Amino acid sequence: MRIAYEHMDSINVGLLGFGNVGTGTYETLMMNRDRITAAVGTEIDIVKILVNDINKKRTIDVPFSKYTSDVNDIIKDPNIDIMVEVLGGIEPATSYMLSAMEYGKHVVTANKAAVAANYDVLHQTATDNHVQFRMEASVGGGIPVLSSITSVLRANRFEEILGILNGTTNYIMTQMAENGLSYEKALKQAQEKGFAEADPTADVEGIDVANKLSILMALAFDHHIHPKDIPTTGITKITEEELKEADAEGKVIKLIASATNRGSRLDYSVKPMRLPKDHPLAGVKNEFNAVFLKGNAVDDLMFYGKGAGPLPTGSAVAGDIVQIATEELKETMHELMEGNKK
Repeated sequence: MRIAYEHMDSINVGLLGFGNVGTGTYETLMMNRDRITAAVGTEIDIVKILVNDINKKRTIDVPFSKYTSDVNDIIKDPNIDIMVEVLGGIEPATSYMLSAMEYGKHVVTANKAAVAANYDVLHQTATDNHVQFRMEASVGGGIPVLSSITSVLRANRFEEILGILNGTTNYIMTQMAENGLSYEKALKQAQEKGFAEADPTADVEGIDVANKLSILMALAFDHHIHPKDIPTTGITKITEEELKEADAEGKVIKLIASATNRGSRLDYSVKPMRLPKDHPLAGVKNEFNAVFLKGNAVDDLMFYGKGAGPLPTGSAVAGDIVQIATEELKETMHELMEGNKK
């Protein structure tokens, strides 16, 4: 799909979901509007937002006309160039993304569960329909690790991935290790601060991390492993005694996503691991995330930052939108110039 010449004065975006990530995306595009317009060469306009209740009072100021409760107002609107999916969950999010691509729309998502479960079909559908599918925000929030793997680091053969990929569990483990909190008290505190959901199962049992590791391996190792096939152990059975024991050994316990490319086979897991205190990941605390990569050319790299939150994650979503818009407008202008030569 190419951005239509008729509305090159703006690139139109439809947004599915207006929770934390959706509002963060909207705010990022609005507060940096002038800078983004200058960089892209045209305005990016969120023209429709799918919500469950269009009459709900919200803290963010958005024109009422932008809200819709009908997903087809976005998927089937020929004037919308890019659809952003931030609903969460595997379905109906996956079906919505596939439908949008089949209607010729580029798709951006932050949905790690949907991407990890349906990685191959989502990418193949994008290829078949000549549209872009981008998912930077699905791993590490605002940390630009996926785009780095697929662009400036692409010349490498990746050998190892180690990651702290869930802010909820990292916060809990930090509070238990450094402040002596019990698991229950640390979890409650994480919930009070908004770092943990009312039902924290996906986080504390390692499910969220397995989704993210699946995506990282697919990009770094060119091999998709379904999250359910990744051996996964969460943090719920970690005791205060184990943390003290690790400290006495000069180590810390972290929930680690680990994958090693041995050429003939891949080894991978999600589980609590004891790391020496001088390991780069050992100092990653509270809600922060980090990804440690080893490439055969670049050697060791570590990406660090806020792995969640409306603005950090919204920044990554907005970055994908800007990247698509920039590339497509450039190609559109090239085609127009070539046409004028004939």
